[in-house]
Amino acid sequence: MARLVLVHGSVVGGRATWGGQRPLADRFELVVLERPGFPPNPPVDRVDFEPDAELVADLLEPGDHLVGHSYGGVVSLLAAAARPRLIGSLTVIEPPATQVAAGDPAVDAFAAAGRTLYESGATADPEAFLRRFLAAVGSEFEPPTALPPELVQGAQALAVERGPWEAEIPLAALAAASFPKLVVSGAHHPAFDSICDVLERELPAERAVLPGHGHVVQRHPRFNDVLADFVERASV
Repeated sequence: MARLVLVHGSVVGGRATWGGQRPLADRFELVVLERPGFPPNPPVDRVDFEPDAELVADLLEPGDHLVGHSYGGVVSLLAAAARPRLIGSLTVIEPPATQVAAGDPAVDAFAAAGRTLYESGATADPEAFLRRFLAAVGSEFEPPTALPPELVQGAQALAVERGPWEAEIPLAALAAASFPKLVVSGAHHPAFDSICDVLERELPAERAVLPGHGHVVQRHPRFNDVLADFVERASV
């Protein structure tokens, strides 16, 4: 049975991010990661895509199908480039890898706004900071007024997260790798659209656009079918 290695993004961990993918367990082995700093792991002083990519790369087994959402998409791009011979396929969902589309006005504005937002994380109230972040990325998630402990820890992890605009994605190495790639977007934000356009062209990759669920595109009712079809074709 093929393994899907699922890498979550910011704020919420793997179980919450990939809850809608549980039905895929009938067809694949699901490996749902919880990155450092996210429950049940203890808080950390720094969240960084580079060591997280090394962690993911070290967990990979031959033929794994790597799937990353948002910040986890940045992590997955780096992990796949580090271990190309182990990868059966790579799927990324709206990774905020702004450097790949630098010069695009929407992407540059998105990165600049992210820097300003993250600079406020050290002093802002965790709930207020979290809500500003969710609005900035186009997430439809509405946290409760009194944050539960897991979301408090997620907001704290966000406040110490290395900005994804610093990530240097090795596009040439990924393009040279033989494994199939899929880029998924939700047609809700011009910066994410532009980033995904570049990845589609440069990797090169298949592209799926699933609108109506903001940044959490994996909640779209067609997402599981799209992913399963892609992985099964990549496994042949």
